[in-house]
Amino acid sequence: METGTGTPRKVQKVAVSEASSEAEESRDFDSETQKALEDIDSCQNEIDALNEKASEEILKVEQKFNKLRRPYFDRRNELIKKIPNFWVTAFVNHPQISVILDEEEEECLHYLNMVEVEEFEDIKSGYRVKFHFSPNPYFSNDILCKEFHLATTGMSNISSLWDPASKSTSINWQDGMDLTKKVQREQIVIADRKRKHQPNRTFFTWFLDNKDPSADDIAEVIKDDMWPNPLQYFLAPDIEVEENGVSDEDDDDDELDESVVVVNEDDDDDDDDDEEIYEVDEDDDEVEEVGEAIEGEDVEVLDGDDEDEDDDKAHEAKKESKE
Repeated sequence: METGTGTPRKVQKVAVSEASSEAEESRDFDSETQKALEDIDSCQNEIDALNEKASEEILKVEQKFNKLRRPYFDRRNELIKKIPNFWVTAFVNHPQISVILDEEEEECLHYLNMVEVEEFEDIKSGYRVKFHFSPNPYFSNDILCKEFHLATTGMSNISSLWDPASKSTSINWQDGMDLTKKVQREQIVIADRKRKHQPNRTFFTWFLDNKDPSADDIAEVIKDDMWPNPLQYFLAPDIEVEENGVSDEDDDDDELDESVVVVNEDDDDDDDDDEEIYEVDEDDDEVEEVGEAIEGEDVEVLDGDDEDEDDDKAHEAKKESKE
């Protein structure tokens, strides 16, 4: 028994996507196309449901392995403390982080002895980046922390439930050591000089900036690139030398003097005896004459200086034999 309803002559298009253009929405489809669109929409709903389920399973796996990785991260941090200036070196060698490092900030980061990235229990909700400092002349904080909330439930200053948000530790600068103010003064000077390219941000201005967390590429770089394997950036210059270094010591040995011509006879049995040497002066006419005389033969060219040197050695040898 058929349960379907009668097929109308004209059927409006099914709403399969909110992104459809107005032109498409105004179009009508025949019954066969309409049925296909409805089936595609139903199939897509099933795919979306599976994707959502996969995301939940992946989240569980990530949470599990985050706990398994934690002891190794802690062990690595303890080992890193034994290497002087490990983190500042890794930051300076990183192509994106180094761009925002001011010269004096680099000096300050010599006191950075540990970096940590901690993802929240619900990984999708956010993470925090911690910078541990030894006592230094710049500020009194032991730890500077920047926190990112991707699912913003519980944040008090939220305008929309799903807007990302971030917050940073307030830095207790020592008198006259506020590096962000120094950067601001430099920017004012540059603006007065009417230069087109002004410095955008530095490490500490980035750290304190929470205006647009969704565009915070530096935090993402630290979390997803630097933190998983900082050793590769600490060793970056050495790795580049090993991969790209080419020795040029023998380059000069491979070059031949164009003023020397060696003629080798075709007889393989008397290679040494049949080798003839011609000296070619700089004069172009003489070069052409020699070229015509030895055309078709293998040639080795020797310059006049080499012949004079050989004559001097022969003269010295005769003198020694007479003595």
